[in-house]
Amino acid sequence: MTIHLKQAHGAPGSRILALGAARGDLVVPNDDLVGPIDSSDEWIRQRTGIVTRKRASKGVNAIDLAEAAATEAIEKSGVDRTRIGAVLVSTISNVAVTPSMSTLLAERIGVAPAPAYDISAACAGYTYAIAQADALIRAGAAEYVLVVGAEKLSQYVHPEDRSISFLLGDGAGAAVLGPAEEPGVSKTVWGSDGSKWDAVGMNATFEEYLDKVKPWPTMRQDGQTVFRWAVWEMAKVAKQTLEEAGVDAADLAAFIPHQANMRIIDELAKQLKLPEHVAIARDIETTGNTSAASIPLAAHRLLEEHPELSGGLALQIGFGAGLVFGAQVVRLP
Repeated sequence: MTIHLKQAHGAPGSRILALGAARGDLVVPNDDLVGPIDSSDEWIRQRTGIVTRKRASKGVNAIDLAEAAATEAIEKSGVDRTRIGAVLVSTISNVAVTPSMSTLLAERIGVAPAPAYDISAACAGYTYAIAQADALIRAGAAEYVLVVGAEKLSQYVHPEDRSISFLLGDGAGAAVLGPAEEPGVSKTVWGSDGSKWDAVGMNATFEEYLDKVKPWPTMRQDGQTVFRWAVWEMAKVAKQTLEEAGVDAADLAAFIPHQANMRIIDELAKQLKLPEHVAIARDIETTGNTSAASIPLAAHRLLEEHPELSGGLALQIGFGAGLVFGAQVVRLP
């Protein structure tokens, strides 16, 4: 006798219902950072497009930013908290290796005992989480899913590091996804390239720190390697994503790339040959690079400034340490 197991059946598709955002409470202009790296405001603007960045005060952690962003997203979505079936937090800056940020967030916002887990995919973390949320909803594993990208990267900044220190900011972006009759999230194009594992990341291990071989680990990168990879390889990924979604660049309302560097954003837009009507997210200018939080923060600001984009299609692509990448076309809430 064969016993057939029951399987859950979900919705035909999913879509983002609402976004939330929270940025660090401190505005840090370039002039505050140039001394230790022997640089200038003009040099940082030309190389990165950053004028100011948001950073969080001591005592304000990534979980606090995540809570604020998640609360806004849930309230705007109109979804009863008891119906949120999973909490996914993308972060590389939790205050502890374990337990996860997501379980504490679920408790703080009142959605426990929903399953909750963290995703460590750096600047691609949000797109990774969107892919998983979409899959969970279509598989029937969750009706609604909360996705959060949350970072406090300023705690890993060495003020004398010229490769990345002036790029980094603090913030959190959140999205509530729910069922939809028509797909609101396309197939995700994602992957990794571990051959460039050391191109961007920490400059020491915790073991080296404990053994007093190296000081407290901070962020650093091989800027040229990362820039070339981001520009040339991610342009291919972005084009493939459009093909997999069955849309052309002209069908897009917005382009929302990871806010890594304004020059990278401009070059990607150029290679994609985006029409003039496509809005391009440039949140990096006043927020900085917030890793997993950068795409939802940029999307949130874009919709605030251009509410007419609501309901339109956006190509979002994340890429960073690992090296990892992920991209999908989504319908904006």
